[in-house]
Amino acid sequence: MTTSPRLSKFLRGIHCFACETSHDPRTLLGVCQRCGMPLRVDYDLSSIRLKLADVAARPPTLWRYRELLPLEEGDEVTLGEGFTPLLAVAENVWVKDEARNPTGSFKARGMALAVSMAKHLGAKKFSAPSAGNAAGALAAYGARAGLPVTVAMPDDTPKPFFDECALYGATIHRVQGTIADAGKFLREHGPKDAYDVSTLREPYRIEGKKTMAYELVEQLGGAVPDVVLYPTGGGTGLVGMWKAFDEMAALGWIPADKRPRFVSVQAAGCAPVAKAFHEGAERTEAWANAQTRAYGLRVPSPLGGFICLRALRDTHGTAIAIEEAEMQRATLELAARSGIDVCPEGGAAWAALAQLRHSGFVRPSDRVIVFNTGTGLKYR
Repeated sequence: MTTSPRLSKFLRGIHCFACETSHDPRTLLGVCQRCGMPLRVDYDLSSIRLKLADVAARPPTLWRYRELLPLEEGDEVTLGEGFTPLLAVAENVWVKDEARNPTGSFKARGMALAVSMAKHLGAKKFSAPSAGNAAGALAAYGARAGLPVTVAMPDDTPKPFFDECALYGATIHRVQGTIADAGKFLREHGPKDAYDVSTLREPYRIEGKKTMAYELVEQLGGAVPDVVLYPTGGGTGLVGMWKAFDEMAALGWIPADKRPRFVSVQAAGCAPVAKAFHEGAERTEAWANAQTRAYGLRVPSPLGGFICLRALRDTHGTAIAIEEAEMQRATLELAARSGIDVCPEGGAAWAALAQLRHSGFVRPSDRVIVFNTGTGLKYR
């Protein structure tokens, strides 16, 4: 189904990350129609005259980077997401606190773009499997859009995630297993006419998540951090930020040869990206018997795993897997020293920093960003 949304005049096209097949941005898109891999939104960056200083007077939401987003102003479904605090917690170390977003996590960024675009392209209802935070975000943005939402979550997901979805009126399914099993359940039993906004199974959640990188550079006064530690489940945020730094270089916001070294932080009980990275593989393999209380990291078969690996190698980054006990200790340590409401995934990133300092990957002079991807309250 197609309508006539006011797409950005700078939108150049949509192409597959894997095979580069072109797709029509005026239609509702999922994965690549040729190879089934994730799609990438491309812009005519040479025509964008926006300077970093130009956005300073704009409202403090992710929509301040309007020229680098796919929809014209006035057509967005928004709850005021983005421009979260960047908080100094040690010398040369900052925490990007995504818990301050609507629904308490970074998932609000992606769902704001996915729901906005899908609604204007004709979607009438939404569905997605989730480890927790994405379901709450989709439920909220679906409610904001006035469209029904169906979600499926593993049955051991903490109760607050289910309560959040119920609050926003979503239809909820509890599924035994992991997010992979929840996705399989929806494909087999979910509403057939719902638009699937699963991780990297539509092209626009990346566009919302990439704004985290724009904000980092803006909040650091135009500087590029040396290291970014990012908790990685499905990998949308990692892929989006990698894409954004390339866009900023093309715009002249940052030096053409300057990128942060990305670190994919995973749980030892579910680390397909870390395993593939250290084995030199080009693609991830499904992780058997995935276990971790950092539910956002319990993604055994990330569709975009090959793109995450590409991003890590392109930026001379690395990947690391954190044990549960160390994750818990680091969560409590960071919260107690900073006053930040740290989630287990954020604790994993904090633990990774200590280990990477010890190994020498992170040097004392490096400017380091640690991502806290959501509120810890939902886990307690």
